[in-house]
Amino acid sequence: MNHDQYDDNYIRGILNSVKSIAMVGASPVNVRPSYFAFKYLAQRGYDMIPVNPGHVGKDLIGKPFVGSLADIGRPVDMIDIFRNSSHIMPVVEEALKLPVPPKVIWMQLGARDDAAAAKAEAAGIKVVMNRCPKIEYGRLSSEIAWMGVNSRTLSSKRAPIPTQGMRLSLNRVSVGGGATSASDRAAKDKTELT
Repeated sequence: MNHDQYDDNYIRGILNSVKSIAMVGASPVNVRPSYFAFKYLAQRGYDMIPVNPGHVGKDLIGKPFVGSLADIGRPVDMIDIFRNSSHIMPVVEEALKLPVPPKVIWMQLGARDDAAAAKAEAAGIKVVMNRCPKIEYGRLSSEIAWMGVNSRTLSSKRAPIPTQGMRLSLNRVSVGGGATSASDRAAKDKTELT
């Protein structure tokens, strides 16, 4: 797997198939990026589980914190690691010891550990590094366009404004027909003409 660039269909497939997400490093502080990502994904219908030993006894938007992945006590589809790169390998090793390993390990923006990714992939787990599921969901659904961000999609219809628990379609087509690389080439060709 080339972890420098992901095909939209790979990301789309993950976001469409996972239902439960354990966010390692989630914070109850409402100005932290992990708080925003956690709340956003919960509002899109994902079953979110905050994992942070420093906040056990507290909750995040009504979801109680657990101290470790093993403390969850049930299978999860995806582990979203909101920690820096030096903390990724221990989280992956803990995930591999679970009775039912996750389908996906996702490392947030700025987080990358190729050795941990190789270990997870060898166990049959899909891996995404240096990406944010909140941003990818917003981009693929074109919801991010509501905030004025170029989602690289062409459509005569705006993405709907989601309601609580509503999952948006992630099948909107990008400029190049679905793959980010194609839309990047289209944008490059346009700049070369000017």
